[in-house]
Amino acid sequence: MEKYDVIVIGGGPAGMVAAARAAECGKNVLLLEKMRNAGRKLLITGKGRCNITNSAPISEFITHVFPNGRFLKKVFNQYYSKEILALLERYKVDVTLERGGRYFPTSQKAKDILDALLNWCRDTKVEIRCGQKVDEIISEEDAVKGVISNGKKILADKVILATGGMSYPATGSTGDGYALAKTLGHTITKAIPALVPLETEGDLAQQLQGLNLRNSKAVIWSNGKKMGEAFGEMLFTHFGLSGPIILTLSRIAVTELQQNNKVEITIDLKPALDEQKLDLRLQRDLNEHGKKKLVNTFKLWLPSKLIPAVLNYLKIDGDKDCHQVSAKERKQIRYLMKNLPFKVSNYRSFKEAIITAGGIPTNEITAKNMESKLIKGLHFAGEVIDLDAETGGYNLQIAYSTGWVAGNC
Repeated sequence: MEKYDVIVIGGGPAGMVAAARAAECGKNVLLLEKMRNAGRKLLITGKGRCNITNSAPISEFITHVFPNGRFLKKVFNQYYSKEILALLERYKVDVTLERGGRYFPTSQKAKDILDALLNWCRDTKVEIRCGQKVDEIISEEDAVKGVISNGKKILADKVILATGGMSYPATGSTGDGYALAKTLGHTITKAIPALVPLETEGDLAQQLQGLNLRNSKAVIWSNGKKMGEAFGEMLFTHFGLSGPIILTLSRIAVTELQQNNKVEITIDLKPALDEQKLDLRLQRDLNEHGKKKLVNTFKLWLPSKLIPAVLNYLKIDGDKDCHQVSAKERKQIRYLMKNLPFKVSNYRSFKEAIITAGGIPTNEITAKNMESKLIKGLHFAGEVIDLDAETGGYNLQIAYSTGWVAGNC
């Protein structure tokens, strides 16, 4: 019967880092991945570019993590962004710092990151077996003894569960780890899609399909109460809203929709101007271009694709001269520019979610070594844990750091 010091379940970034670190410590390590290749999800992160990590200090970083970012303080004090960047440098991967503190491979290829992690595993003599689904984690007297994979028992005194969540299931993230942990007595916080596009009522978003707004503010409301806001880039789609600021707010939207609350997102198209300054600008432009058609003056205010949709929404004739625009109509235009409304009807599935919210609660895990508080020798890493973060490289850094700490001896 085969025997290893450490078995890692899951070949994503958390699993690969955990395996390589354990092997670096001198352990005999087996990594089991159910898919044909390790790191499939890593290849599609950042639209194939891979947002490696973020330059934010720990104190700021944890404010972008839900539901309990403080849990990660002890983890990040052991392994953080400078460590993963140093590793990539060791494997000749050049990185570039972009806006928002986001690090990407200079090549813009996620494969470079995957290759570096795989090479680290090979250099430390990790044995990687793909096409190996783990059906059971064996335990006796509240301690792990090994696993059963493809009907075969493999012994180990330490098992690291790094199976990911449920987002992008085609890459292998199908929630297997939740079931394995549950059989050992762990509770599971319900998994929901996070960083996921939102579906909206009506056809306004559809009219604007493909339009990308770079400097807008989105505000999310539930039953008329403001729940959050985000500034930056967004995208209109055939089904609703997407893009970074929408994904950031989607966690709130999903939670509120599941409670049957009425969710709305309003878009501020002119966040740099308050109501008074915007009104003064509208008055000035309407006066200066009094004999021009309103639709043409709108080009001074909004992207061309927005104009017919906004005029149609307001039911204002764009062919009227600017001097014919009433104070009431000007007020309607101003209000809509600051509060373009979309009723959120649903959210997209796990197939389109970047990350999963939910999983193993952090109060059942010891932060200093990521070990289960219930089962000796069982450790957790990555998305299987109930930790999820905003876009910006945060989620991948959580994977590296929890993986390293779980594998550390």
